[in-house]
Amino acid sequence: MLYPFSAIVGQDEMKLALLLNAINPSIGGVLIEGEKGTAKSTAVRALPSLLPPMETGTDAMTVVELPINATEDRVVGSINLEKALQEGVKAFEPGILHAAHQNILYVDEVNLLDDHIVDILLDVAAMGVNTVEREGVSYSHPSRFILVGTMNPEEGDLRPQLLDRFGLSVMVYGEQDPAQRMEVI
Repeated sequence: MLYPFSAIVGQDEMKLALLLNAINPSIGGVLIEGEKGTAKSTAVRALPSLLPPMETGTDAMTVVELPINATEDRVVGSINLEKALQEGVKAFEPGILHAAHQNILYVDEVNLLDDHIVDILLDVAAMGVNTVEREGVSYSHPSRFILVGTMNPEEGDLRPQLLDRFGLSVMVYGEQDPAQRMEVI
C-alpha cells in the first residue's frame, strides 16, 4: 500500500509542482532536488492515486520508473529481428517509453543518468514519439508523459540540456520545525 499523498507533512512547494503538472502536463514536468529523507520519491509514487485516468479513460495513471542503469533497448524497446526477417512482421518489444505513455515517467537520481539515455529521453520528450530503428526495420509509437526527476544535489549536477527540459524545479529541505518533525515521525 502506498503512503497517501495528502499525508505528506510540509513540502508544499513540491506537492504543488507535482499537482500542477498533473493538471496541465504541458508544463513540462518537474525536477525535485533535495537531500535524502525529504519525501521526494514518496510524493511521486503517491501522486497517481489522486489522478483520473489519462486520455484512454480505461486505466489509472501509474508511475513508470526509469532506472539509472537502464540500457537503450530497455528504454526505447526493441524489434524482434528474427520475427521480422522470417515472417515479415514488425514485432515490437515495448520498452519503458512505451509504458510511460499517458503516465508519469519517474527518474530517481536523474543527475546520475547516462548521457546517451538523457539524449534519448530529451528527443522523445520533445517529439512525443518514440522511434525504434534496427537493421532497416522501424517502429514508432506515441510517448507523451509527465516527466518527474528527483536528485540529491550533493551527488552531482544535472546536465544543462536535461535541466532545461523540466518546466518546474523545486528544492526541498528536511523539516526543521520541531512540531512538524514530530508529525513526520
